[in-house]
Parts: sequence; structure tokens; C-alpha cells
Amino acid sequence: MASKTTLNARNLEALGTQKLAALLIEISTGSAAHKRRLRIELAGMQGGGDVGREVTKRLSSIDRSRSKIGWRRIKALKSDLDTQRRIITETIAGIDADEALDVMWRFMSLAHSVFARCADSNGTIMAVFRQACANLGTIAKAAQPDPHLLADRAFSALQHNDYGQYDTLIAALAPALGMEGLDQLKALLVEWSKGSDLDRRSGSSDARLTYENILDRRQRDRAIRTALEQIADAQGDVDAFIAQKDEQARSEPGVSAEIARRLLAAGRPEEALDAIRAADRADSHPAPFEWEAAYTEVLDALGRKDEAQAFRWQSFERTLNADHLRAFLKRLPDFDDMEAEDKAFALLDRYPDVHDALAFLLSWPAPGRAAKLVISRAGELDGDRYELLTSAAEALRDQQPLAAIILLRAMIDFTLERARSARYKHAARHLADAGRLSAATTEHGSISSHDDFVAKLRTLHRTKTGFWKHAALNS
Repeated sequence: MASKTTLNARNLEALGTQKLAALLIEISTGSAAHKRRLRIELAGMQGGGDVGREVTKRLSSIDRSRSKIGWRRIKALKSDLDTQRRIITETIAGIDADEALDVMWRFMSLAHSVFARCADSNGTIMAVFRQACANLGTIAKAAQPDPHLLADRAFSALQHNDYGQYDTLIAALAPALGMEGLDQLKALLVEWSKGSDLDRRSGSSDARLTYENILDRRQRDRAIRTALEQIADAQGDVDAFIAQKDEQARSEPGVSAEIARRLLAAGRPEEALDAIRAADRADSHPAPFEWEAAYTEVLDALGRKDEAQAFRWQSFERTLNADHLRAFLKRLPDFDDMEAEDKAFALLDRYPDVHDALAFLLSWPAPGRAAKLVISRAGELDGDRYELLTSAAEALRDQQPLAAIILLRAMIDFTLERARSARYKHAARHLADAGRLSAATTEHGSISSHDDFVAKLRTLHRTKTGFWKHAALNS
């Protein structure tokens, strides 16, 4: 049973409304965010319109701000934006879907002001707008606005998609737009592609000029083409999607795979095969996994399953892509998959690049096989591949300490032999880790003891005082 002092709803309710109200006033003092939230909750008791006005007031304040947003303030901005987004979706939308739709459009319009003032290198703020775009679709479906008016508004938004905030807009609004609205949006985009001035529709007195000041004609055409592709997908019109790709684009493996998958979904496997074969597979441009996977799907759809399996295995042998092997094993009868997996491991034992083989075994995962590979091919390990070797040592240290020691020593040897002084601190830490692992295991196989390894290092690298200073600190 929870303590009476545990912070939960039931215990707080026991304080009574007057005590809770006093505590909320005290807690919110000095916190603008908390005060805004309390005012919004009070407004919610009056109706969605009052909440909408409170949220719009805050959005306008954010929009008017001109101060730069450094990385230290990104977290606070995200929290503020997320709070407004949740109020729109969780409070206003539950009271008045039409009001929520208008306020969410206002929220999305903040992107220009926000992204112009902050460096969103890790996509933290963009993730908020992408979620808001998805929410916009949900709210629009509930509000059921006139599809023509919604198409006009979506078109205006796409004209000002300067930061990519509306990249997912068409997919989000498709259920609310319906075929009628999607056709209207398509017509607007086609007209725009001809260079028509649609200022009045976009709601701006100089919308086209503003757009041309931000993006050149090539970027505009790309944006229109992408939007038309998304409309084609929303309408299930594969031919309209293909029509947006010129001959050069269709020869790109990634694009040919996209087209083939859409043709498969439309029940047109023969055409899908033609599309996938249209890809340019020059030796200098190896096909990406997406193309290879789509090709096998097409072969399967045509009943050429043995050919598809052979291609999957060949692709795995060439690339060591785990998804190829998984797809191959999945289609085998019971027990045959175990034999095939052993065959794959045998291939890895002699694979030309030991590092690629090790990375595969770690991701599969097969730690025992990875340890065996490390021990048997220790002389081929490149200590300069410190990212892979460090993660491998960490993954194997508990169950396969001998392999972990070999990996750590490979990095230490490379660092000292090449006199990479910037890595001395890391090498010293690796040496301490290797020492602890060595002390904890009685099996050292064919490798030297830790004391002998350290003695060798002192003989060969006694002048590298920087390393030995760090080693002393880690001992």
C-alpha cells in the first residue's frame, strides 16, 4: 500500500480544494509557464473558444519574439511548444474541433519564426512540428471542413514549406480531404507548376514573389513534384506516381524500387519487374538494399521463388546485410534454416574483411561466434577501427573476456605504435580494463599474461611518457 505522503492523485485529493488552490498559487509564483497552464485550465471551463484564445495569445508571443534560441534554450522551447500542442489536441479538440483546427494551423505557422531563430541540428524542434502535422490531420478528420477550403489552405501551406515542416501534410490530411479535396489540391499544384500567380488563393498579396525570394525555380518544381507524388499515393494512383518520374529518375535503383513496390501493391507484378530492371546497376554504383529487397519481392510475386532465394543468398555473401540473411532463412523449411545459418557462419569465418564479419556477428547477435572470430583472426584486427572494436569489447567482456582483451590490446598497440597522443588517455583506460578482465579470468589461451603484455609495452614504448602518466592514473 502506498504511503499517505506519496505524491499521487488520491493523496492530493485528500488535501481539499482550498488547500490545493493555495498550493497551486504558491507553486506557480515566479513561473510564467505554470501560470499560463492554470489560466488555460480555467479557460477550459468556459469553452473551447476561451482556451483557443489563451493558446493563440501564447503562440503570437512566440511568433513575435526575435531573440536567438541557442542550444541551451532548445529544451525549454520544445517543452513550451509541446505544451501548446497537447492543449490543442487534448483540450480544445475535445470541446470544439473547428476551433482546434484553426489553432493548430496557427501553431504550424510558427515554424518560420522558430526555425529562423534556432539551430535545430538534432531535429528536436522539427519532431514537435511533425507531430503537430499528424495531429492536424486527426483534428481535420474530426472537424470535417469543406474539402475545397481545406485543399486551398493545404496549398498555401505547401507554398511556404521552407523548413520542411509540411513534408508530411498531404498524408496527414488525406482522410479529411477525400478524393474531392485531393483533386482540388492537385489542380492547384499543376497550375502553380505552370508559373501561375495564385496570390489570392494563398491568402498573400505577394505569395509567389515571396516564394521565389526563398527558393529558386528548381526547388519549387521539386516541391510540386513531391506533393503530386504524395497525392498519387493517397489516391492509390500508381500511374500518376510514375508520371512524376522522368526516365533518368526511373533508372535510379531507389526510385525503381519505389515504383516496383507500388506496382506490386496494385497487382501488376510483370510491370513491376520491368520497372525494377530499368535501374542502372553499373559496377561503380552498387544497388542499395532497398532495390535488392524489392527485386526479390517481385520475383516472389511472379512465382520465381527459387530465383529469389538464390539472389538473397548471393546478396548476403556480397554485402553481409543481416536483413538479406533473415529474409533467406525465413523462407526455408524447418531445420533447413539451422543448416543455412551454420553455412553463413562458415562464410563469415573466412570473410576477407574481419571487421565486417565481426560487425555482422555482433548485430545478429552471435557473441560466441564473434569471440571465436576475434581469437582466430587476432592478427588481422585494425586498432584504428576503435569505434567497432570498443563496442565489440564492451559486448563481449562479460561472457567472452579473452576476446575482449584481444580487442582492447589491438587498440592499445595501434595507438602506441603510431604515437597517436590524442588517444593516449583512451589507450590507458583500455589497458586498465584489460588488466581487470585478465585478473578475473583463468583462461588466457595463447595470449600472453597481462603482466607480460605491460612489460612488452614498457620495453617498446618507454619514451611515451604521456601514455604512462594516464596509465598510472588508471591503475
